[in-house]
Amino acid sequence: MASSASWLCSLLALFLVFSGACGQLSPTFYSSTCPTLLTVVSNATSQAILADKRMGASLLRLHFHDCFVQGCDGSILLDDAPGFVGEKTGFGNVNSVRGFEVVNAIKSNVEAACPGVVSCADILALAARDSTVKLGGPTWTVPLGRRDSTNANLSQANSDLPPPFASISGLIAGFAKKGFTAREMTALSGAHTIGFAQCKNYRDRI
Repeated sequence: MASSASWLCSLLALFLVFSGACGQLSPTFYSSTCPTLLTVVSNATSQAILADKRMGASLLRLHFHDCFVQGCDGSILLDDAPGFVGEKTGFGNVNSVRGFEVVNAIKSNVEAACPGVVSCADILALAARDSTVKLGGPTWTVPLGRRDSTNANLSQANSDLPPPFASISGLIAGFAKKGFTAREMTALSGAHTIGFAQCKNYRDRI
């Protein structure tokens, strides 16, 4: 099992690899425009986990599935609409990822405190970090300043998100395409040690 230090380094690598297109990120990006942001997100995340013990793991997974397609841009949060297809129906997402309503609730709380300032992508990144901490995992400083995407990529969601039946060589190749080593992949995969899984996805591996 990967150590918490290895997992933390891999999470930081995840943010750095996938956030490059978002401009210059900084942990203090909202210090003057939304000084209560961290508290608002932390409190709302705590309430969500108290209401549903699985939610912490679900928010972490939701963030990962967002970052693995187009970067950490919130594109996974976009709903289908006439002439627009989002990523929610991707093979790795449909009837699987959850926590959208929690992100919406946190966003509403943030909007009440700082209207029109904070991106949903940043809210999801903070909620994933706070969820990890509240479940007993490591903490890390979250770079902020992401811009919300106005487009999604269903094709990339279908091709790039790691399926539960992938072989070890397939997983290593898929993560390598995103710039991760096998060690970092193993650490990130350790996030599956929390939450809830469907037996059908791993029964034939044990």
